[in-house]
Amino acid sequence: MTPEQRYWFDLTGYLHIRNPMSAAELTAAQEAAQRYIDTPPEELPAGFGVDGKRYLHGFAFDKALERLAFHPSIWPIIKEFTNDRPRLISGTLQVNMPGVPDDALHLHCARESYGFESSRVEAHDGRLFCDNFAVFPYLDDVFPGDGGLLALTGSHKAQFPRPPEMYNDGDMNLDEAPEGIVNITPRAGDMVIITESLTHGALAWRPTDRMRRILVLRYHPQTQGQSGAIPEEVALRLSPETAELISSAGPMDVKDIVNRDVVELKRPAQECR
Repeated sequence: MTPEQRYWFDLTGYLHIRNPMSAAELTAAQEAAQRYIDTPPEELPAGFGVDGKRYLHGFAFDKALERLAFHPSIWPIIKEFTNDRPRLISGTLQVNMPGVPDDALHLHCARESYGFESSRVEAHDGRLFCDNFAVFPYLDDVFPGDGGLLALTGSHKAQFPRPPEMYNDGDMNLDEAPEGIVNITPRAGDMVIITESLTHGALAWRPTDRMRRILVLRYHPQTQGQSGAIPEEVALRLSPETAELISSAGPMDVKDIVNRDVVELKRPAQECR
């Protein structure tokens, strides 16, 4: 994690990493995501399915998507945030179809939903610790006016609850972001990282000629997270490195993957499509 990234995340609660994917990585991920989207539900592998605009366990559908959980642009950050004790909790492919009516996502954060003790961002020994964060690899362009991700920058440091009358009581069914809230507009191949302590939401997706496909990768320290969130039939498809990443472990355990600056995926025990 660079000093610039550390400063910006501490200040704002998010990072926008521009263009970290190669053209080949992006094309492979786009094609894999589209195969998931185009596969009839009855033909999907066991454990996969569609829930509205959420394509469940999308990160595990293809190696091109699975590799993004370890992408070199985010892997050092994941390790720093978890104090070298990382765990991937889930990885959903989220899809906004062009021209399909879409509801805005209400402003929210983990501290508002589950209590102030539910999510932490702290600095110690020149490093950042964040125990609840998400990484969004973007597979399509988002332009100003399209809608999409909103962030109330710096709100992860708030010492008081957000008054309900502020920001339209959190309802983001609006034409544009309210003053003080940033509409983050990544391009295809970008990555966004946010702490779940940050108040965030989304404007409705507006384009009638373009879709939005993003992965939603959620990370905690390896001592946290619900067991069984990734079904066994999905976990069996994963490479050994990713299987280790999704596993829980004790606070003093050190996973083998943490010792690697770059993680290359080996073939899984069960062959993938």
